[in-house]
Amino acid sequence: MSNVLAALDLPWLADGLARTEDRLHDAVVAEDPYLTEIAGHLVGAGGKRLRPVLAMAAAAAGGAPVSDDVVSGGVAVELVHIGSLYHDDVMDDAETRRGVPSVNAKWGNLVAILSGDFLLARASELAASLGTEVAGLLAATIGRLCEGQVGELKTAFSPDRSEDAYYASINGKTASLLATAARIGGIVADLPRDQIDALTAYGDNFGMAFQLIDDVLDLVATDEELGKPSGNDMIEGIYTLPVLRALGDGAVGASLRPLLGGPLDRDTRDRAREMVRSSDGVEYTISMAQNFIARGTDALDALPSNPTRDGLARLGDQLIESLPRR
Repeated sequence: MSNVLAALDLPWLADGLARTEDRLHDAVVAEDPYLTEIAGHLVGAGGKRLRPVLAMAAAAAGGAPVSDDVVSGGVAVELVHIGSLYHDDVMDDAETRRGVPSVNAKWGNLVAILSGDFLLARASELAASLGTEVAGLLAATIGRLCEGQVGELKTAFSPDRSEDAYYASINGKTASLLATAARIGGIVADLPRDQIDALTAYGDNFGMAFQLIDDVLDLVATDEELGKPSGNDMIEGIYTLPVLRALGDGAVGASLRPLLGGPLDRDTRDRAREMVRSSDGVEYTISMAQNFIARGTDALDALPSNPTRDGLARLGDQLIESLPRR
């Protein structure tokens, strides 16, 4: 999904992203150079910066300038996201992230956890500088992120995981951060409340679609297309919507279920993935993503007509187009 943001095609975006990078690097500087190096490890590895872009686009879609405070709001949410990746990699025992060694692989689990906490603290500090509403919103979002992660861990390796549990988890883990980024952009830009609420709904629905498509990609894309091992969710016992739908498919469910419920080797993973691909699970998940995209696009009707609003509307279509031809 690396080209999704290209759909925005906005003249202010390059400058906004440059300011975002500067602010991110400033935010991870600690008194101890050792901690600065670790905290900045994934910042330096790059990323789509989707959350800061949504914060900036929210302000611009409402007709407001992309101020330094708007940039800082987006950076605060991005720091929460990056800090959560440090923690995720410890839980997953991941060896790489964004094409570089993970923090836990390079410096150890304890350092990774504390560095992730440092990033969350810096995010909170930035949010507090933008006012009590933004600070409270970011704190609540961190809570939702934790709830989503715990919900996922609770159902790990469970073929009986419900679709409702899946949706609740991805709403906390992914959609909440994107909704918060858009909402913070609107709040800091002092947009009307109906526009702030519309942007929040857009971010939430786009975030749900984003995770649904990401879960499809984990099953249909190659290692080269993903830049990481494909099918990894099943290996880790995270049964996403395509897998849950396949388990209920009369043609493959009975054969798929005995393969799940515990750790998978690569050969078994490949067999399970082929079963999921042969079911209606992938197409159903794409259709659900399209439903979320449509809801998000409808929410944008509350905003004035301008190029940024139109660009946000195009992002959803670009998500679907990012899927490899099958």
